Amino acid sequence: MQKNLGISPDEKQLSVGGHNWGGIGIVGSMLTFMVESKQAFEVSLADVSQTQMQGKTDVLLEFHVDDTTGANEKDSLMDMSFHVPTSNTQFPGNENRTSAQILWEAILDRADNGSGSSGEAVVTFEGIAILTPRGRYAVELHLPFLRLQGQANDFKIQYSSILRLFVLPKSNNPHTIVVVTLDPPIRKGQTLYPHIVIQFETETVVQKNMKLSRELLDEKYKDRLVESYQGLVHEVFVKVLRGLSGAKVTRPGSFRNYKNGYAVKSSLKAEDGLLYPLEKGFFFLPKPPTLILDEEIEFVEFERHGAGGASMSSQYFDLLVKLKNDQEHLFRNIQRSEYRNLFNFINGKGLKVMNLGDGQGTSGVTDVLQDTDDVAPDPHLERIKNQAGSSEDSDEEDEDFVLHKDDGGSPTDDSGGEESDASESGGEKQKSSKKEARSSKPPVKRKPKGKDGEGSGKRKPKGMDGEGSEKRKPKKKKDPNAPKRPMMPFMYFSMAERAY
Repeated sequence: MQKNLGISPDEKQLSVGGHNWGGIGIVGSMLTFMVESKQAFEVSLADVSQTQMQGKTDVLLEFHVDDTTGANEKDSLMDMSFHVPTSNTQFPGNENRTSAQILWEAILDRADNGSGSSGEAVVTFEGIAILTPRGRYAVELHLPFLRLQGQANDFKIQYSSILRLFVLPKSNNPHTIVVVTLDPPIRKGQTLYPHIVIQFETETVVQKNMKLSRELLDEKYKDRLVESYQGLVHEVFVKVLRGLSGAKVTRPGSFRNYKNGYAVKSSLKAEDGLLYPLEKGFFFLPKPPTLILDEEIEFVEFERHGAGGASMSSQYFDLLVKLKNDQEHLFRNIQRSEYRNLFNFINGKGLKVMNLGDGQGTSGVTDVLQDTDDVAPDPHLERIKNQAGSSEDSDEEDEDFVLHKDDGGSPTDDSGGEESDASESGGEKQKSSKKEARSSKPPVKRKPKGKDGEGSGKRKPKGMDGEGSEKRKPKKKKDPNAPKRPMMPFMYFSMAERAY
Protein backbone atom coordinates (compact mmCIF):
# COMPACT_ATOMS: atom_id res chain seq x y z
CA MET A 1 0.00 0.00 0.00
CA GLN A 2 2.91 2.35 0.72
CA LYS A 3 4.56 1.49 -2.58
CA ASN A 4 1.54 1.51 -4.89
CA LEU A 5 -0.86 3.94 -3.18
CA GLY A 6 1.49 6.04 -1.13
CA ILE A 7 -0.64 5.53 1.98
CA SER A 8 0.70 4.49 5.34
CA PRO A 9 -1.95 2.32 7.13
CA ASP A 10 -2.58 2.86 10.82
CA GLU A 11 -2.98 0.09 13.34
CA LYS A 12 -6.43 -0.23 14.91
CA GLN A 13 -6.78 -2.01 18.19
CA LEU A 14 -9.81 -4.35 18.40
CA SER A 15 -11.43 -5.71 21.51
CA VAL A 16 -11.56 -9.48 21.26
CA GLY A 17 -12.29 -10.30 24.90
CA GLY A 18 -16.03 -10.60 24.37
CA HIS A 19 -16.99 -7.98 26.94
CA ASN A 20 -20.46 -6.51 26.51
CA TRP A 21 -20.02 -3.34 28.58
CA GLY A 22 -18.64 -0.21 26.95
CA GLY A 23 -19.53 2.93 25.06
CA ILE A 24 -21.23 3.84 21.79
CA GLY A 25 -19.89 6.06 19.07
CA ILE A 26 -22.03 7.28 16.15
CA VAL A 27 -20.21 8.70 13.13
CA GLY A 28 -22.32 9.31 10.05
CA SER A 29 -24.44 6.20 9.51
CA MET A 30 -22.08 3.88 11.43
CA LEU A 31 -22.58 2.84 15.05
CA THR A 32 -19.44 1.59 16.84
CA PHE A 33 -19.35 -0.23 20.16
CA MET A 34 -16.16 0.50 22.10
CA VAL A 35 -14.71 -1.53 24.98
CA GLU A 36 -11.86 0.17 26.84
CA SER A 37 -11.20 2.48 23.87
CA LYS A 38 -11.02 -0.51 21.51
CA GLN A 39 -13.58 -1.31 18.83
CA ALA A 40 -15.65 -4.42 19.55
CA PHE A 41 -17.94 -4.21 16.49
CA GLU A 42 -19.73 -1.75 14.25
CA VAL A 43 -23.04 -1.84 12.41
CA SER A 44 -24.51 0.30 9.66
CA LEU A 45 -27.60 2.21 10.77
CA ALA A 46 -28.80 2.11 7.17
CA ASP A 47 -29.55 -1.59 7.80
CA VAL A 48 -31.82 -0.79 10.76
CA SER A 49 -35.48 -1.25 9.85
CA GLN A 50 -36.90 0.13 13.09
CA THR A 51 -35.88 1.13 16.58
CA GLN A 52 -37.93 1.38 19.73
CA MET A 53 -37.70 1.86 23.47
CA GLN A 54 -38.15 -1.11 25.78
CA GLY A 55 -38.95 0.25 29.18
CA LYS A 56 -37.02 3.33 30.29
CA THR A 57 -33.46 2.03 29.98
CA ASP A 58 -33.31 -0.26 26.91
CA VAL A 59 -33.06 0.61 23.20
CA LEU A 60 -33.88 -2.10 20.64
CA LEU A 61 -32.59 -2.10 17.04
CA GLU A 62 -34.20 -4.36 14.44
CA PHE A 63 -32.49 -4.98 11.10
CA HIS A 64 -33.79 -5.63 7.61
CA VAL A 65 -34.20 -9.28 6.68
CA ASP A 66 -32.10 -10.09 3.61
CA ASP A 67 -34.00 -12.82 1.75
CA THR A 68 -31.54 -12.76 -1.18
CA THR A 69 -28.70 -14.47 0.68
CA GLY A 70 -27.59 -17.87 -0.53
CA ALA A 71 -28.31 -21.22 1.06
CA ASN A 72 -24.95 -21.17 2.85
CA GLU A 73 -25.89 -17.98 4.77
CA LYS A 74 -27.82 -19.63 7.59
CA ASP A 75 -27.27 -16.96 10.26
CA SER A 76 -28.39 -13.36 10.10
CA LEU A 77 -28.38 -10.50 12.61
CA MET A 78 -32.01 -9.76 13.46
CA ASP A 79 -31.94 -7.40 16.43
CA MET A 80 -29.69 -5.85 19.06
CA SER A 81 -30.54 -4.33 22.42
CA PHE A 82 -28.57 -1.72 24.38
CA HIS A 83 -29.03 -1.13 28.09
CA VAL A 84 -28.40 2.50 29.00
CA PRO A 85 -28.49 3.17 32.77
CA THR A 86 -29.74 6.47 34.06
CA SER A 87 -26.23 7.24 35.35
CA ASN A 88 -24.77 7.24 31.83
CA THR A 89 -22.58 10.28 31.15
CA GLN A 90 -22.17 9.86 27.39
CA PHE A 91 -25.91 10.48 26.81
CA PRO A 92 -26.94 12.54 29.84
CA GLY A 93 -30.69 12.64 30.47
CA ASN A 94 -32.94 14.97 32.39
CA GLU A 95 -36.30 14.91 34.14
CA ASN A 96 -38.22 14.61 30.89
CA ARG A 97 -35.97 12.25 28.92
CA THR A 98 -33.82 9.39 30.13
CA SER A 99 -30.34 8.57 28.80
CA ALA A 100 -31.82 5.72 26.78
CA GLN A 101 -34.22 8.12 25.05
CA ILE A 102 -31.33 10.42 24.11
CA LEU A 103 -29.53 7.47 22.46
CA TRP A 104 -32.76 6.32 20.81
CA GLU A 105 -33.35 9.72 19.23
CA ALA A 106 -29.73 9.87 18.00
CA ILE A 107 -30.13 6.48 16.29
CA LEU A 108 -33.59 7.35 15.00
CA ASP A 109 -32.29 10.28 12.96
CA ARG A 110 -29.79 8.08 11.11
CA ALA A 111 -31.55 4.73 10.84
CA ASP A 112 -32.63 3.62 7.37
CA ASN A 113 -32.31 7.11 5.91
CA GLY A 114 -32.34 6.19 2.26
CA SER A 115 -33.96 9.51 1.36
CA GLY A 116 -33.57 11.10 4.80
CA SER A 117 -35.82 9.80 7.55
CA SER A 118 -35.40 13.13 9.25
CA GLY A 119 -36.77 14.84 6.14
CA GLU A 120 -40.19 16.40 6.14
CA ALA A 121 -43.17 14.11 5.74
CA VAL A 122 -45.43 14.49 2.73
CA VAL A 123 -48.47 14.47 5.01
CA THR A 124 -48.99 13.75 8.73
CA PHE A 125 -52.00 12.48 10.69
CA GLU A 126 -51.67 13.24 14.40
CA GLY A 127 -53.06 11.25 17.31
CA ILE A 128 -54.29 8.22 15.36
CA ALA A 129 -55.47 5.20 17.37
CA ILE A 130 -53.85 1.96 16.22
CA LEU A 131 -55.39 -1.23 17.58
CA THR A 132 -52.58 -3.57 16.45
CA PRO A 133 -49.91 -2.91 17.66
CA ARG A 134 -51.93 -1.02 20.25
CA GLY A 135 -51.09 2.60 20.90
CA ARG A 136 -51.64 6.16 19.75
CA TYR A 137 -49.27 7.26 17.00
CA ALA A 138 -48.44 10.10 14.69
CA VAL A 139 -48.75 8.58 11.21
CA GLU A 140 -46.30 10.16 8.77
CA LEU A 141 -46.27 9.44 5.04
CA HIS A 142 -42.83 10.04 3.56
CA LEU A 143 -41.80 9.45 -0.03
CA PRO A 144 -40.04 6.09 0.54
CA PHE A 145 -41.81 4.80 3.64
CA LEU A 146 -44.67 4.97 6.13
CA ARG A 147 -43.68 5.92 9.66
CA LEU A 148 -45.61 5.24 12.87
CA GLN A 149 -44.14 7.33 15.65
CA GLY A 150 -45.36 6.71 19.18
CA GLN A 151 -44.21 7.71 22.60
CA ALA A 152 -41.92 4.69 22.99
CA ASN A 153 -42.13 2.97 19.59
CA ASP A 154 -41.13 3.98 16.11
CA PHE A 155 -41.93 1.84 13.07
CA LYS A 156 -40.78 2.52 9.54
CA ILE A 157 -42.46 0.51 6.81
CA GLN A 158 -41.20 0.49 3.27
CA TYR A 159 -43.95 0.92 0.70
CA SER A 160 -42.70 -2.19 -1.11
CA SER A 161 -43.79 -4.21 1.96
CA ILE A 162 -47.42 -3.10 1.71
CA LEU A 163 -49.48 -5.78 -0.03
CA ARG A 164 -53.03 -4.43 0.27
CA LEU A 165 -55.26 -1.92 2.06
CA PHE A 166 -58.64 -2.83 3.57
CA VAL A 167 -61.32 -0.23 4.37
CA LEU A 168 -63.87 -1.86 6.71
CA PRO A 169 -66.60 0.27 8.35
CA LYS A 170 -67.98 -0.80 11.72
CA SER A 171 -71.71 -1.43 11.94
CA ASN A 172 -73.63 0.97 14.18
CA ASN A 173 -70.34 2.48 15.31
CA PRO A 174 -68.75 5.87 14.57
CA HIS A 175 -65.44 4.31 13.55
CA THR A 176 -63.91 2.90 10.37
CA ILE A 177 -61.03 0.44 10.34
CA VAL A 178 -58.21 0.65 7.81
CA VAL A 179 -55.92 -2.40 7.69
CA VAL A 180 -52.45 -2.25 6.13
CA THR A 181 -51.32 -5.80 5.23
CA LEU A 182 -47.54 -6.30 5.18
CA ASP A 183 -45.00 -8.81 3.91
CA PRO A 184 -42.59 -9.06 5.62
CA PRO A 185 -44.37 -8.10 8.85
CA ILE A 186 -43.07 -5.62 11.37
CA ARG A 187 -41.79 -6.92 14.67
CA LYS A 188 -42.14 -5.62 18.20
CA GLY A 189 -40.06 -7.67 20.58
CA GLN A 190 -40.80 -11.31 19.76
CA THR A 191 -44.21 -10.59 18.22
CA LEU A 192 -44.76 -10.28 14.46
CA TYR A 193 -47.47 -7.99 13.11
CA PRO A 194 -48.49 -8.81 9.52
CA HIS A 195 -51.48 -6.43 9.76
CA ILE A 196 -51.57 -2.87 11.07
CA VAL A 197 -55.11 -2.13 12.26
CA ILE A 198 -55.82 1.61 12.28
CA GLN A 199 -59.07 3.06 13.63
CA PHE A 200 -60.40 6.38 12.35
CA GLU A 201 -63.42 8.38 13.45
CA THR A 202 -65.81 8.04 10.55
CA GLU A 203 -67.37 11.51 10.60
CA THR A 204 -64.11 13.49 10.99
CA VAL A 205 -63.40 15.76 7.99
CA VAL A 206 -59.85 16.98 7.28
CA GLN A 207 -58.00 18.97 4.65
CA LYS A 208 -54.41 18.01 3.83
CA ASN A 209 -51.97 19.74 1.51
CA MET A 210 -49.25 17.61 -0.05
CA LYS A 211 -45.72 18.86 0.67
CA LEU A 212 -44.47 17.99 -2.80
CA SER A 213 -43.26 20.17 -5.61
CA ARG A 214 -45.41 20.61 -8.67
CA GLU A 215 -42.68 19.10 -10.85
CA LEU A 216 -42.51 15.92 -8.74
CA LEU A 217 -46.28 15.54 -8.81
CA ASP A 218 -46.38 15.85 -12.59
CA GLU A 219 -43.39 13.61 -13.28
CA LYS A 220 -43.59 10.77 -10.75
CA TYR A 221 -47.09 10.84 -9.27
CA LYS A 222 -49.20 11.97 -12.19
CA ASP A 223 -52.78 10.66 -11.93
CA ARG A 224 -51.91 9.20 -8.49
CA LEU A 225 -51.67 12.24 -6.22
CA VAL A 226 -53.03 15.77 -6.21
CA GLU A 227 -51.86 18.88 -4.41
CA SER A 228 -54.66 18.97 -1.83
CA TYR A 229 -57.23 16.58 -0.34
CA GLN A 230 -60.40 17.31 1.58
CA GLY A 231 -62.84 14.75 2.94
CA LEU A 232 -63.30 12.07 5.57
CA VAL A 233 -60.06 11.38 7.39
CA HIS A 234 -59.90 7.66 6.54
CA GLU A 235 -60.60 8.32 2.86
CA VAL A 236 -57.85 10.96 2.66
CA PHE A 237 -55.39 8.62 4.36
CA VAL A 238 -56.19 5.73 2.01
CA LYS A 239 -55.95 7.90 -1.12
CA VAL A 240 -52.54 9.32 -0.18
CA LEU A 241 -51.13 5.96 0.93
CA ARG A 242 -52.41 4.24 -2.21
CA GLY A 243 -50.87 6.96 -4.37
CA LEU A 244 -47.46 6.64 -2.70
CA SER A 245 -47.34 2.84 -2.39
CA GLY A 246 -49.42 1.70 -5.37
CA ALA A 247 -51.22 -0.87 -3.15
CA LYS A 248 -54.72 -2.04 -4.05
CA VAL A 249 -57.72 -1.26 -1.86
CA THR A 250 -60.38 -3.79 -0.78
CA ARG A 251 -63.79 -2.77 0.54
CA PRO A 252 -66.85 -4.79 1.69
CA GLY A 253 -68.73 -6.52 -1.09
CA SER A 254 -72.33 -7.68 -1.36
CA PHE A 255 -72.67 -9.24 2.10
CA ARG A 256 -75.04 -7.58 4.55
CA ASN A 257 -76.03 -8.76 7.99
CA TYR A 258 -79.60 -8.74 9.27
CA LYS A 259 -79.17 -5.07 10.30
CA ASN A 260 -77.74 -4.14 6.88
CA GLY A 261 -74.19 -3.95 8.25
CA TYR A 262 -70.98 -5.34 6.77
CA ALA A 263 -69.88 -7.76 9.53
CA VAL A 264 -71.20 -10.22 12.09
CA LYS A 265 -70.23 -10.25 15.75
CA SER A 266 -68.29 -13.34 16.78
CA SER A 267 -65.32 -14.44 18.87
CA LEU A 268 -62.08 -16.11 17.84
CA LYS A 269 -60.26 -17.98 20.59
CA ALA A 270 -60.81 -15.77 23.65
CA GLU A 271 -61.25 -12.46 21.80
CA ASP A 272 -64.52 -10.83 20.74
CA GLY A 273 -64.57 -9.01 17.43
CA LEU A 274 -66.13 -8.65 13.99
CA LEU A 275 -66.03 -11.15 11.14
CA TYR A 276 -66.13 -9.47 7.72
CA PRO A 277 -67.23 -11.81 4.89
CA LEU A 278 -65.48 -10.41 1.80
CA GLU A 279 -65.80 -11.34 -1.86
CA LYS A 280 -62.52 -13.29 -1.81
CA GLY A 281 -62.16 -14.24 1.83
CA PHE A 282 -62.90 -13.47 5.46
CA PHE A 283 -61.30 -10.95 7.80
CA PHE A 284 -61.61 -11.09 11.61
CA LEU A 285 -60.81 -7.89 13.52
CA PRO A 286 -59.45 -6.37 15.64
CA LYS A 287 -57.51 -8.96 17.66
CA PRO A 288 -56.03 -11.19 16.50
CA PRO A 289 -56.36 -9.78 12.95
CA THR A 290 -56.93 -12.89 10.83
CA LEU A 291 -57.21 -12.86 7.04
CA ILE A 292 -58.51 -16.04 5.36
CA LEU A 293 -58.57 -16.22 1.56
CA ASP A 294 -61.15 -18.36 -0.25
CA GLU A 295 -58.42 -20.18 -2.15
CA GLU A 296 -56.99 -21.42 1.16
CA ILE A 297 -60.31 -22.87 2.43
CA GLU A 298 -61.07 -26.57 2.18
CA PHE A 299 -64.57 -26.39 3.64
CA VAL A 300 -66.75 -24.53 6.15
CA GLU A 301 -69.18 -26.01 8.64
CA PHE A 302 -72.06 -24.52 10.57
CA GLU A 303 -72.24 -25.84 14.13
CA ARG A 304 -74.77 -25.40 16.88
CA HIS A 305 -73.24 -23.32 19.67
CA GLY A 306 -72.30 -25.57 22.57
CA ALA A 307 -73.22 -28.72 20.65
CA GLY A 308 -72.81 -31.82 22.78
CA GLY A 309 -72.62 -29.86 26.05
CA ALA A 310 -75.03 -28.78 28.70
CA SER A 311 -75.11 -25.13 27.60
CA MET A 312 -76.74 -25.74 24.26
CA SER A 313 -78.44 -22.59 22.96
CA SER A 314 -80.56 -21.99 19.90
CA GLN A 315 -79.74 -18.26 19.90
CA TYR A 316 -76.14 -18.68 18.69
CA PHE A 317 -74.15 -20.85 16.32
CA ASP A 318 -70.50 -21.38 15.42
CA LEU A 319 -68.73 -21.26 12.06
CA LEU A 320 -65.81 -23.61 11.51
CA VAL A 321 -63.41 -22.80 8.66
CA LYS A 322 -60.89 -25.51 7.81
CA LEU A 323 -57.95 -24.66 5.58
CA LYS A 324 -56.17 -26.89 3.10
CA ASN A 325 -53.14 -27.03 5.40
CA ASP A 326 -55.37 -28.64 8.11
CA GLN A 327 -55.47 -25.46 10.16
CA GLU A 328 -58.88 -24.59 11.64
CA HIS A 329 -60.51 -21.32 12.68
CA LEU A 330 -63.63 -21.53 14.87
CA PHE A 331 -65.74 -18.38 14.99
CA ARG A 332 -68.08 -18.69 17.96
CA ASN A 333 -71.17 -16.97 19.38
CA ILE A 334 -72.63 -15.74 16.08
CA GLN A 335 -76.24 -14.64 16.50
CA ARG A 336 -78.88 -16.99 15.12
CA SER A 337 -80.40 -14.15 13.08
CA GLU A 338 -77.19 -13.99 10.99
CA TYR A 339 -77.55 -17.65 9.94
CA ARG A 340 -79.54 -17.14 6.76
CA ASN A 341 -77.53 -14.24 5.25
CA LEU A 342 -74.19 -15.81 6.10
CA PHE A 343 -75.08 -19.19 4.64
CA ASN A 344 -76.49 -17.69 1.44
CA PHE A 345 -73.34 -15.61 0.96
CA ILE A 346 -70.97 -18.54 1.57
CA ASN A 347 -73.01 -20.91 -0.58
CA GLY A 348 -73.17 -18.30 -3.35
CA LYS A 349 -69.37 -18.10 -3.45
CA GLY A 350 -69.19 -21.83 -4.17
CA LEU A 351 -67.38 -22.79 -0.98
CA LYS A 352 -67.85 -26.34 0.25
CA VAL A 353 -70.24 -26.50 3.21
CA MET A 354 -70.16 -29.62 5.33
CA ASN A 355 -72.04 -31.04 8.31
CA LEU A 356 -69.54 -33.43 9.83
CA GLY A 357 -71.13 -36.40 11.53
CA ASP A 358 -74.27 -36.95 9.48
CA GLY A 359 -72.76 -37.21 5.99
CA GLN A 360 -75.56 -35.19 4.43
CA GLY A 361 -73.43 -32.43 2.94
CA THR A 362 -75.38 -29.19 2.82
CA SER A 363 -78.84 -30.71 2.91
CA GLY A 364 -79.20 -30.31 6.68
CA VAL A 365 -78.44 -26.59 6.58
CA THR A 366 -80.62 -26.10 3.51
CA ASP A 367 -83.60 -27.59 5.34
CA VAL A 368 -83.20 -25.02 8.08
CA LEU A 369 -83.05 -22.13 5.64
CA GLN A 370 -86.22 -23.24 3.85
CA ASP A 371 -88.18 -22.36 7.00
CA THR A 372 -88.97 -18.67 7.24
CA ASP A 373 -88.95 -18.79 11.04
CA ASP A 374 -85.64 -17.89 12.66
CA VAL A 375 -86.18 -20.59 15.28
CA ALA A 376 -86.71 -23.40 12.77
CA PRO A 377 -85.48 -26.87 13.87
CA ASP A 378 -81.77 -27.26 13.30
CA PRO A 379 -80.39 -30.58 11.93
CA HIS A 380 -77.38 -30.53 14.25
CA LEU A 381 -79.54 -30.00 17.32
CA GLU A 382 -82.04 -32.70 16.30
CA ARG A 383 -79.21 -35.19 15.67
CA ILE A 384 -77.75 -34.49 19.12
CA LYS A 385 -81.14 -34.85 20.79
CA ASN A 386 -81.77 -38.18 19.03
CA GLN A 387 -78.39 -39.49 20.18
CA ALA A 388 -78.92 -38.37 23.77
CA GLY A 389 -82.51 -39.67 23.97
CA SER A 390 -85.34 -38.21 26.04
CA SER A 391 -85.95 -38.91 29.68
CA GLU A 392 -89.69 -38.39 29.23
CA ASP A 393 -90.04 -41.69 27.32
CA SER A 394 -89.22 -43.63 30.52
CA ASP A 395 -92.14 -42.18 32.49
CA GLU A 396 -94.29 -45.05 33.68
CA GLU A 397 -97.49 -43.06 33.97
CA ASP A 398 -97.31 -42.13 30.29
CA GLU A 399 -97.89 -45.79 29.55
CA ASP A 400 -101.02 -45.81 31.73
CA PHE A 401 -102.64 -43.02 29.78
CA VAL A 402 -103.78 -44.25 26.36
CA LEU A 403 -105.79 -41.90 24.20
CA HIS A 404 -107.99 -43.76 21.72
CA LYS A 405 -108.23 -42.43 18.20
CA ASP A 406 -112.00 -42.07 18.54
CA ASP A 407 -111.72 -39.99 21.70
CA GLY A 408 -111.72 -36.51 20.26
CA GLY A 409 -112.49 -34.61 23.49
CA SER A 410 -115.01 -34.40 26.30
CA PRO A 411 -118.38 -35.93 25.35
CA THR A 412 -121.59 -33.94 25.51
CA ASP A 413 -123.92 -36.70 26.74
CA ASP A 414 -123.88 -39.88 28.82
CA SER A 415 -123.81 -42.25 25.85
CA GLY A 416 -120.65 -40.68 24.53
CA GLY A 417 -119.03 -41.14 27.90
CA GLU A 418 -119.87 -44.85 27.95
CA GLU A 419 -118.41 -45.41 24.47
CA SER A 420 -115.22 -43.72 25.54
CA ASP A 421 -114.99 -45.93 28.65
CA ALA A 422 -115.40 -49.06 26.59
CA SER A 423 -112.62 -48.09 24.23
CA GLU A 424 -110.31 -47.28 27.11
CA SER A 425 -111.02 -50.53 28.94
CA GLY A 426 -110.15 -52.45 25.79
CA GLY A 427 -106.83 -50.65 25.58
CA GLU A 428 -106.08 -51.41 29.21
CA LYS A 429 -106.68 -55.12 28.73
CA GLN A 430 -104.19 -55.29 25.89
CA LYS A 431 -101.46 -53.70 28.06
CA SER A 432 -102.24 -55.40 31.37
CA SER A 433 -99.60 -58.10 30.89
CA LYS A 434 -96.91 -55.52 30.17
CA LYS A 435 -97.77 -53.44 33.22
CA GLU A 436 -97.82 -56.42 35.60
CA ALA A 437 -94.41 -57.60 34.42
CA ARG A 438 -92.82 -54.17 34.52
CA SER A 439 -94.27 -52.55 37.63
CA SER A 440 -95.85 -53.64 40.86
CA LYS A 441 -97.84 -50.44 41.19
CA PRO A 442 -101.63 -50.74 41.34
CA PRO A 443 -103.35 -49.67 38.13
CA VAL A 444 -104.54 -46.11 37.94
CA LYS A 445 -108.30 -45.85 38.27
CA ARG A 446 -110.00 -43.53 35.81
CA LYS A 447 -113.26 -41.68 36.29
CA PRO A 448 -115.93 -42.25 33.67
CA LYS A 449 -116.28 -39.48 31.20
CA GLY A 450 -119.44 -37.48 31.27
CA LYS A 451 -120.68 -34.50 33.17
CA ASP A 452 -118.73 -35.50 36.24
CA GLY A 453 -115.85 -37.07 34.38
CA GLU A 454 -114.62 -34.30 32.13
CA GLY A 455 -110.89 -34.03 31.83
CA SER A 456 -110.38 -37.72 32.70
CA GLY A 457 -107.69 -37.84 30.05
CA LYS A 458 -105.38 -35.74 32.25
CA ARG A 459 -102.39 -37.41 33.84
CA LYS A 460 -102.24 -37.94 37.56
CA PRO A 461 -99.20 -36.48 39.26
CA LYS A 462 -96.33 -38.75 40.11
CA GLY A 463 -96.26 -40.16 43.60
CA MET A 464 -100.08 -40.23 43.93
CA ASP A 465 -102.09 -43.44 44.12
CA GLY A 466 -105.56 -44.00 42.79
CA GLU A 467 -107.25 -42.54 45.88
CA GLY A 468 -105.30 -39.29 45.59
CA SER A 469 -103.13 -39.90 48.64
CA GLU A 470 -99.39 -39.38 48.41
CA LYS A 471 -97.24 -42.52 48.37
CA ARG A 472 -94.06 -42.66 50.40
CA LYS A 473 -90.98 -44.53 49.35
CA PRO A 474 -89.84 -47.23 51.81
CA LYS A 475 -86.93 -46.07 53.94
CA LYS A 476 -83.73 -48.01 53.41
CA LYS A 477 -82.42 -49.85 56.44
CA LYS A 478 -79.01 -48.74 57.63
CA ASP A 479 -76.35 -51.42 57.67
CA PRO A 480 -74.74 -51.40 61.16
CA ASN A 481 -71.61 -53.01 59.74
CA ALA A 482 -71.09 -50.37 57.03
CA PRO A 483 -67.88 -48.32 57.36
CA LYS A 484 -68.25 -44.82 58.74
CA ARG A 485 -67.20 -41.74 56.85
CA PRO A 486 -63.90 -40.19 57.96
CA MET A 487 -64.10 -36.99 59.97
CA MET A 488 -63.49 -33.72 58.26
CA PRO A 489 -60.39 -31.70 59.22
CA PHE A 490 -62.63 -29.12 60.85
CA MET A 491 -63.99 -31.78 63.23
CA TYR A 492 -60.47 -32.69 64.35
CA PHE A 493 -59.81 -29.00 64.89
CA SER A 494 -63.03 -28.55 66.92
CA MET A 495 -62.28 -31.55 69.11
CA ALA A 496 -58.76 -30.29 69.75
CA GLU A 497 -60.10 -26.84 70.69
CA ARG A 498 -62.60 -28.31 73.14
CA ALA A 499 -59.92 -30.50 74.67
CA TYR A 500 -57.66 -27.46 75.08
